Amino acid sequence: MPAPRTVLLTGAAGGLGTLMRDLLPAHGYELRLLDLRPIDGEPDAILADLADREALREAVRGVDAIVHLAGISLEAPFEKILKANIEGTYHLYEAAREEGVGRIVFASSNHSVGFTPRPRGDTPLDPGALIPVDTPRRPDTFYGLSKSFGEDLAQLYWDKHGLETVSVRIGSCFGEPTSVRMLSIWMSPADCARLLHAALTAENVGHTIVYGSSANTRLWWDLSSARALGYEPQDDSEPYAEKLIAEQGELDPENIAHAYLGGHFVSDPPIWPY
Repeated sequence: MPAPRTVLLTGAAGGLGTLMRDLLPAHGYELRLLDLRPIDGEPDAILADLADREALREAVRGVDAIVHLAGISLEAPFEKILKANIEGTYHLYEAAREEGVGRIVFASSNHSVGFTPRPRGDTPLDPGALIPVDTPRRPDTFYGLSKSFGEDLAQLYWDKHGLETVSVRIGSCFGEPTSVRMLSIWMSPADCARLLHAALTAENVGHTIVYGSSANTRLWWDLSSARALGYEPQDDSEPYAEKLIAEQGELDPENIAHAYLGGHFVSDPPIWPY
């Protein structure tokens, strides 16, 4: 697949979207931005709800690919998750199909498999067998359930319509990790841009699921399917480990929030504030 040039970035006003607005253009992309909220300094951004099917169709018209970050990114009542994450993602896929867009990069989440027990090796630096991408899905919230739906929707649109997707099960993408758990699933913003670029440009992806993180020393999951796309992570959370462990202590296997991949989403998930 030729390197796409014009990419629709949904959820462009959000935390991850803001980071990618700054970083993706350096990889050769012209971004078309979409969000519900105005974006400072971006007067040409498209302001539209994922429920507005005509606006979505116009937004995707003429783009080479879509990076779909829009939606609710924390737990919420099912009715809200249904509208934003499930119906909204369906509407986007339908718009892409109708307009002949060939590829979507879908922001899935580690929370689609959040009730997967985290690896436990002999030491934190040797966590044990890595979690494969084909591990059974075990969502930890309605939010995680919506990401499982998105992965299935992507598979359907590949099998039925030939629309390619890379579903990226994102860990935690911030400037630096903020918890001991995050040492294992952190993805630096620069590595996120590298992974999205690989997902946009790799050939013959069909529907491919990958985990999204940096090459962390304490890594919990298998990055081989991401590397197969051409992703070469450059960063590692380990420089932050000493300070975080001194402040928070090592993970406690008796603490349910430490026992599963999804962390505190399995026990006390953060609630979407809007």
